[in-house]
Amino acid sequence: MSNISQKQRLIQNYTLLAVECLCIILSFALALLTRGMEHSYRTYSETYITTVAFILFFHLLSYYLFDWNTNIFRRGYYVELIAVCKYNLVLIFFLSFFLYVAKMAEDFSRLVFVYFFIYNIVLTYIGHLLLKQYFTKIYRTSSGSNKMFLITTSDSARQVLEKLTDSPEWSFEVAGIALLDQETEAGQEMIDGIPVVAGHTDLYDQLKTKVIDEVFIHLPDYSKEQTEELIIRFESMGITVHVNIDYFNNVIAHKTTESFAGFTVLSYEASTFDYRRLFVKRIIDIIGAIVGLAVTAVLTPFIALAIKIDSPGPVFFAQKRVGKNGRYFRLYKFRSMYTDAEARKKDLMAQNEMEGPMFKVENDPRVTRVGAFLRKTSLDELPQFFNILIGSMSLVGTRPPTIDEFNQYDLYYRRRLSIKPGLTGLWQVSGRSDITDFREVLKLDLEYIDNWSLASDIRILLMTVWVVIMKKGAR
Repeated sequence: MSNISQKQRLIQNYTLLAVECLCIILSFALALLTRGMEHSYRTYSETYITTVAFILFFHLLSYYLFDWNTNIFRRGYYVELIAVCKYNLVLIFFLSFFLYVAKMAEDFSRLVFVYFFIYNIVLTYIGHLLLKQYFTKIYRTSSGSNKMFLITTSDSARQVLEKLTDSPEWSFEVAGIALLDQETEAGQEMIDGIPVVAGHTDLYDQLKTKVIDEVFIHLPDYSKEQTEELIIRFESMGITVHVNIDYFNNVIAHKTTESFAGFTVLSYEASTFDYRRLFVKRIIDIIGAIVGLAVTAVLTPFIALAIKIDSPGPVFFAQKRVGKNGRYFRLYKFRSMYTDAEARKKDLMAQNEMEGPMFKVENDPRVTRVGAFLRKTSLDELPQFFNILIGSMSLVGTRPPTIDEFNQYDLYYRRRLSIKPGLTGLWQVSGRSDITDFREVLKLDLEYIDNWSLASDIRILLMTVWVVIMKKGAR
């Protein structure tokens, strides 16, 4: 299963699970209220608590064993109602069996039983319909969905686009079209409301700076070699490739055959991630961000006072950075430079110590006295825990480039953006001030991406603590 399919399945399953558990709890509470809360609670409270706990347990067990919501987005209104009714009949059957075996049947109000059955059908059905509307109408067009570009020819574009946009898959949005039989200038043409952003001459120049997670290739008249070249180029950028065509043998990326929006495709990915582990990574990020923000709240008054005394200007510094697959976000730090730092950067370009698109100057004159201390101790990075909490960054990842750096990227450099940027990473704990070649940074970033695991994240976090304490590699 590809990364994209894993992501869709994970979000779908856990969201549905949460909604259905909530419906069970609400249905049981409504059943008690309808039956008569005061009498029922005083007389049968222990029975009801045990019963609802069993219902939730059985629901969780059946959810993982039978996976009955696999095709939920392909079910119409009537089929959905039938499915919900069948599920509740099974639930009631096992509930009855449990009460009989546990010898609790005589203590259980029959009316609560009936009311729960009716309420749960209604609430679950409504919950499913609202959830499907949210995913297909709202989530699909949000910044969180995967942005896909269709690469095809003029005679196939409308037909393929219609099938993609009408599919029940909700995890992607078609953000643009490239017509390889034309030399189309970006923004000059629209097909069913989707902009044509590139032709065959400017395909890579146009797409390398776009927010793009996936490409869908439909080129039935192109040779194997031509399409294979496209796959290799996009794979080198760290972008998932779906090919509605033949199998190719020379592409390095991981390949999976799957059904996608009604097509049978081969999907190519430079790296594969288990989204269950990514879900755990996100939980760790949230916990780490909360702890980090608590520390930040304690230290902010002292840091803010020092910054204000040292130089005029704001306490916090916000800069537009480039995140996962080209998404822009605002990165927050404690201000460590004078307020005219960006304007003075041009005068220092000749002193740049880094080979490549990154910028670094030893003893940067734009850094304030307090700023030098904040950088040396990495305290200037503390506000980024807010970026981690809201999901634009992770605790561990690759450092997000500035827009100027991003605009200098070639296709291969872009692959370091195929994961969420991090507060720390492999190159930061590998002597970051000693590295003067961006290709070394890229090598370490790709090593992290290709060998990612939760264990590697924990190791890097521990190494980061050591580096910060020993004040190694920072300026």
